[in-house]
Amino acid sequence: MSCFDSRFAAHPGYARMFRPGALTLGVFLPLEPYDGPAARMDAAGQTERAVQAERAGFAALWARDIPPPAPAFGDTGRAYDPWTWLTHIAARTSRIALATGSTVLPPHRPVDTAKSAARLDLLSGRRLVLGAAAGDRSVEFPAYGPDRDDSGALFRTAVSTLRRLWTEDSPAAGPHHGAFGDAGVPPGPSEPSGGRVPVLVTGHSRQSVPWIAEHADGWLMEPRPLIQQCRTTALWRKAVHDAGEPRKPFAQTLRLDLVDRPDARPRAIPLGYRTGRRYLRSHLEGLRDTGVHHVVLDLRHGRRPAAEVLRELGEYVLPHFPAHATYAQAPAVSAA
Repeated sequence: MSCFDSRFAAHPGYARMFRPGALTLGVFLPLEPYDGPAARMDAAGQTERAVQAERAGFAALWARDIPPPAPAFGDTGRAYDPWTWLTHIAARTSRIALATGSTVLPPHRPVDTAKSAARLDLLSGRRLVLGAAAGDRSVEFPAYGPDRDDSGALFRTAVSTLRRLWTEDSPAAGPHHGAFGDAGVPPGPSEPSGGRVPVLVTGHSRQSVPWIAEHADGWLMEPRPLIQQCRTTALWRKAVHDAGEPRKPFAQTLRLDLVDRPDARPRAIPLGYRTGRRYLRSHLEGLRDTGVHHVVLDLRHGRRPAAEVLRELGEYVLPHFPAHATYAQAPAVSAA
């Protein structure tokens, strides 16, 4: 099967994650279960788990962007800068896609986001997929200055500005974000895919579905009951078709507490399941059949060590949802 968008056929990160009719799996960092808002986030241990995830055959590693920690949301343990963290992981891996889930665009200047994303993409061997969001935490906007009511418009401007900075040698001035003049951001237009880093819009990000279908390279959503997600993926396909765009992938998250009994029936947890591997496989097959192309597993609410869960998933689940082979891959930054 071909890659969704021919512009990204030579982009190993996007091509490893997405292909029509197939489903791949990713995992969120930190790869450890924890209670409360903070993880231990031991760098050496997390790097070891990231390498284990690549060897097991996961398609992608995902890192959150949480500009100021917000304990009320229960995940300040992920409040590690995704650019620094994913660059560290890129130096110790070679194939697995590196994704942000998600970079909050409105508080940041697009030129800074464009530079960070482009450089990580190049250093990693073109493995970055940029999940982008408008932000939903009230503490984010006072800390950075923008008015939260303007986040929808700022998000749209940021997406278009990123594209210009990645693909034009002399991008036009961007309203509210400075004049760029002759300044460009590598990778440039001569690079594969025109220097463009794939962008997945997270949720609605205060945008309409038709806008997302036209301007995003894919859509990342929360988990929903299977029949409801089936309707959402059908809506997505129609919106992409109506926008005159090539087919685009649909991804979702899923919290997982994988128990050590393979036949254990599912019990609901927030945004996911506590279950055994056999039901998990069946559920993933159902998602694939509804038109989901990538599922990001969040192991935070698990009760078993992450290394143990990764081994079980690698042996019994991932063979049914393998990462896609890529045509070519530039060398990643050296670990030395």
